[in-house]
Amino acid sequence: MRMGFKWVYLLMMLLAMLQAACQQSNASRFIGTDLTGTQFGKPLSLTDHTGKLRSMSDFKGKVVVMFFGYTHCPDVCPTTMSDLKQTMKLLADQANDVQVLFVTVDPARDTQAVLAQFVPGFDARFIGLRGTEAEVAANLSEYKVYAAKVSEPGKSGYTMDHSAGMYVFDKTGAPRIYLGYGEKPENIAHDLRLLL
Repeated sequence: MRMGFKWVYLLMMLLAMLQAACQQSNASRFIGTDLTGTQFGKPLSLTDHTGKLRSMSDFKGKVVVMFFGYTHCPDVCPTTMSDLKQTMKLLADQANDVQVLFVTVDPARDTQAVLAQFVPGFDARFIGLRGTEAEVAANLSEYKVYAAKVSEPGKSGYTMDHSAGMYVFDKTGAPRIYLGYGEKPENIAHDLRLLL
């Protein structure tokens, strides 16, 4: 009788541990699309808004959020950058271990001076990246980002139609999460905390 009680007790303990593990596993799921294990994007190599050549290896030890956009964007880009600014506030001290990279899809207009004014205006830690048309096109291809000039009949200038999501890389530089446009800062912060 006593031996049977021990087995029941052990079984109950095992079930309790399994339930706790499942709950912990559910709590650690990303809100964004999990990219763990995917392989894409050659190491980034572009010039930042201070004129320094940058690559992904410069940010080892930090969680990197990479967003492709352009400074003349009327809505998507400033909204996303504002959301990332709010995300950094939510992360408080942990924000120092996050690097936001704004990669221009419009290098013709997004000069170093323009990026230097636009990008740090949201958060001084944010970095704007640019390159030649060919360098930007190569990075867009590597990161599976769509971008194309759109001219409106009867109007001067152009806009850029482009992918609006964000890629998140862990502290080793591996792609981990894709966050779609419009993701709330609270959800972005949640996913970044899991990597921090």
